[in-house]
Amino acid sequence: MNFPPDLTDPAAPGIVLIVDDVPENLTFLHDALDEAGYLVLVATDGESALARARQSLPDLILLDAVMPGLDGFEVARRLKADFATRAIPVIFMTALSDTEHVVAAFAAGGADYVTKPIKPPEVLARIAAHVRNARQMKQARSALDAFGQATVAIDARAGRLVWQTPLARQLIRAWFTPPAATGNVGGFEEAPPQLLAWAHAARQARQERRDPVQRVAADGSRRLLASFHDQGSDEAWLVVLREENDARALAALMEAFHLTTREAEALYWVIRGKTNRDIGDILGASPRTVHKHLEHVFEKLGVETRTAAAAMAMAKLRDAP
Repeated sequence: MNFPPDLTDPAAPGIVLIVDDVPENLTFLHDALDEAGYLVLVATDGESALARARQSLPDLILLDAVMPGLDGFEVARRLKADFATRAIPVIFMTALSDTEHVVAAFAAGGADYVTKPIKPPEVLARIAAHVRNARQMKQARSALDAFGQATVAIDARAGRLVWQTPLARQLIRAWFTPPAATGNVGGFEEAPPQLLAWAHAARQARQERRDPVQRVAADGSRRLLASFHDQGSDEAWLVVLREENDARALAALMEAFHLTTREAEALYWVIRGKTNRDIGDILGASPRTVHKHLEHVFEKLGVETRTAAAAMAMAKLRDAP
């Protein structure tokens, strides 16, 4: 007797949704996958497949290409347009092996395809490989979420956001107005134009061996900064977002080191690489006054140099909420 797999175990086969309008095909595939240890879900049409996918979030979808009503290509396009289901790999099942249908399957967002009549050893091998890759990606995203990284994956050619960590979603919502036509409750369907423009400019700077500008947007004392975490291909760019907020940083420094407002301001601009003269110009004070403020700061931090004070302050800001 087969028992449902332990879905908390990374080595468990996982959940597969089979979508086919032919009962005999469903029975054949269900038995083969069940025997292999998968938890199997079924749908007999496109609408129920979309509903089942959103509800259960399977590890993989085995999708018949030709069905009455919503065909498999349209189902795949809708899955990929939905933030909740777009990361689920889709394997098409088709008796149509002509090039145009293979191209259509991949254009709709398919990760792979198998031809009918289905050969169980082949489809099981493909399912295992795609489930393994999908879980590795999910674990990577979970790790970024756990460490509070504001990371977003951008499909540069399509100008779309593939996925975002919760913190990245918060920053994007705070800084940009979503396109009115998206209707995507889980995240942006299209990449904000400012972020996409920054990514193209930063990529060009990298190719020209220049340091890319980090600022994406600014609003008074707030700045949204970005940097490439990875850019393995033209299609997939992994970008880390970070917000700089002068007022929030000053409050964090004052609380962490028991500084006065002026002392916190002086230390903050030391972090930003400013000289005493620069800081004096910014604060409307003389360089001598700035020097006295910094003497008090060094004493409170228990350090003797600007470099040590800046390092300690930056560490505190990184740990601040």
